[in-house]
Amino acid sequence: MEIEWQPIQSQTTTDATDAAATFEKPVSTKRILLLVLNVVLLIVGGSGNPLFVRIYFLHGGNRKWFASFLQTAAFPFLLLPLIFSFIRRRRSRSSSASSAPLFLISPFLLISSTVIGIITGLVNFFYSYGSSYLPVSTSSLLISTQLGFTALFALLIVRQKFTAPTINSVVLLTFSAVVLGVHANGDRPEGESTAKYLAGFAMMLGAAVLYGLVLPLTELMYTKAKQDISYTLVMEIQFVIAAAGTAFCAVGMAANNDFQAISEESHLYRLGETKYYVVVVFMALLTEASLLGITGTIKYSSALVSGIALAICVPISEVLAVLFLHEKFDAEKGVSLSLAIWGMISYFYGEYKTYLRNKTATMEHMVPISTSLSSPVN
Repeated sequence: MEIEWQPIQSQTTTDATDAAATFEKPVSTKRILLLVLNVVLLIVGGSGNPLFVRIYFLHGGNRKWFASFLQTAAFPFLLLPLIFSFIRRRRSRSSSASSAPLFLISPFLLISSTVIGIITGLVNFFYSYGSSYLPVSTSSLLISTQLGFTALFALLIVRQKFTAPTINSVVLLTFSAVVLGVHANGDRPEGESTAKYLAGFAMMLGAAVLYGLVLPLTELMYTKAKQDISYTLVMEIQFVIAAAGTAFCAVGMAANNDFQAISEESHLYRLGETKYYVVVVFMALLTEASLLGITGTIKYSSALVSGIALAICVPISEVLAVLFLHEKFDAEKGVSLSLAIWGMISYFYGEYKTYLRNKTATMEHMVPISTSLSSPVN
């Protein structure tokens, strides 16, 4: 007996299948390994970078546009794997008449990546400005609210539905930021004015909002692209995003005379000139690792998973700040961190339940429509 399975032709089935397709991307060992690699890059870069940004400002660095510039300035390192990929493509096509293209990125992806890169440059400036006045523990908790903004913009841009756990997550992350706001002066660095502290607080929240916008925009770009998104293309996209962000911040540096001031700042740096350049190099490398991880995670999963991985960086950054920068971690920050972690878990749980529900709905609308019995002919 052979059973042929086909979907019932109904609007409900179509909706269920479309919903399931949103969550079910082709799964293979290679895809899983690449997803894990990108999540690791994201977490390592996202957890370590706040520490080095704060170290830069804490020991005498005060060039906010320069710090913003460094967030994407390591993009030329992507040329090495891109050149290697091009050589492989050329060798694989050596026997064919067609030659391997130098770039895979289409005009649409080029323009879209440039726009996202400019927004990223603005995010970097907001983040650097906020980091110059806030302890790592506070800035990390504030930037964690990007998960809530990611959910909101994902609803508006890629039509991702809100669920009860998602709403719960947004509320918890909002209260997490409110707790820090009420405690605004409690962790203000010594010698810093309340006005500067509050300005840093507002700029860090602004960075979280824009961060939440960038992730769904990147997912939308992938969705609208009329070409296969390979990992090589992911690196090309990240190259363009980082180059555009760097150019945006370079304009700010030029307007603020930062290029001329770098040499003098390195001589006056309290940890010494050599450590000054070590700090700025690590700022650039860790941020580039994080950005490449974000782009790759969205490609091999979704903006949602990318946002969750970014949120995971928060408790790691908190621990690193306490261990290496000896920042105090009082009761208010504990409450804020607990709310943030609760919100992240709620978000993750909600998306997992949605995935299972859509998968079940798809299977329930698959019924056997034909049965054929095979029997020997006498």
